[in-house]
Amino acid sequence: MTHPVLLAGLGVNYPALFVGLGILLVILLVLIANLKIVPQAQVYIIERLGSYHTTWETGLHFLTPFIDRVAKRVSLKENVVDFPPQPVITKDNVTMQIDTIVFYLVSDPKLFTYGIDRPISAIENLTATTLRNIIGDLDLDATLTSRDVINSRITTTLDEATDKWGIKVTRVELKNIMPPREIQDAMEKQMKAERERRESILQAEGRKRSQVLVAEGEKESQILKAQADKESAILRAEAEKEKQIREAEGQAQAILMVQQALADSLKLLSAADPSEKVLTLKSLEALQKVADGRATKLIIPSELQNLAGLVTAAKEMVTDPEKKA
Repeated sequence: MTHPVLLAGLGVNYPALFVGLGILLVILLVLIANLKIVPQAQVYIIERLGSYHTTWETGLHFLTPFIDRVAKRVSLKENVVDFPPQPVITKDNVTMQIDTIVFYLVSDPKLFTYGIDRPISAIENLTATTLRNIIGDLDLDATLTSRDVINSRITTTLDEATDKWGIKVTRVELKNIMPPREIQDAMEKQMKAERERRESILQAEGRKRSQVLVAEGEKESQILKAQADKESAILRAEAEKEKQIREAEGQAQAILMVQQALADSLKLLSAADPSEKVLTLKSLEALQKVADGRATKLIIPSELQNLAGLVTAAKEMVTDPEKKA
């Protein structure tokens, strides 16, 4: 370490040295203080000697000491402003309170800085004026049911008016629409009556639907019953038809069998070469069968007209076996 005595011996001027170091330190501090970093989504408005000089965007910048200054820091983010309720009068002379929310962003930082003195206050007043003009052309019912239309009209009007201030209004929302208390009571009664009316309609429709379902069920039941009766009648008719067919087939088969038996007996009789007496007896048996029928007329062959001869022949045929016995 250099001793002060040695520095003095070398002819060093301590006061001048300290002043120089102090000035150097001050200059260094001033330079550091004038280094500016602009963050994301912000811009700085720079004035030089009191007038607009430039606009700094995101990054590192150096401010000329004692000449330049940061006039305004402007955010480029979308901003939201909630304005208090404003009294408005509808076309049918109903006074209500409406509060609005305005969404906006800075489109031109220079115009935003120098275009108007209090931009937020200006937007609030312009919103209230525009709202009164729009609501003044609408009645109460239209005001309560046309919120989207009102929002759109206010947004368009404010966006056009604030464009010269470097502001872009992106959206306006009606937060609350508050009619007078007596109108609110009347509206609540109307809504209650409407709910009761709808409930009555729904109940009536439910009863009607129930009756329709019951009627449809009865109709379906009757249809099914009629179909069942029809099918039952068809089945009975088919059964009766089948019965008659089988009976007819049975009778035909019986007749066929009788005829076949008769033909077989005739063949046997013919093969046996019967005597006249046997033939006569067979004729009597045939005549007996004919007489047992329901016919009211009998046709007797000419060969059988001699009844006495028939009786005698029959008697002989009956007695001959007895004699032989």
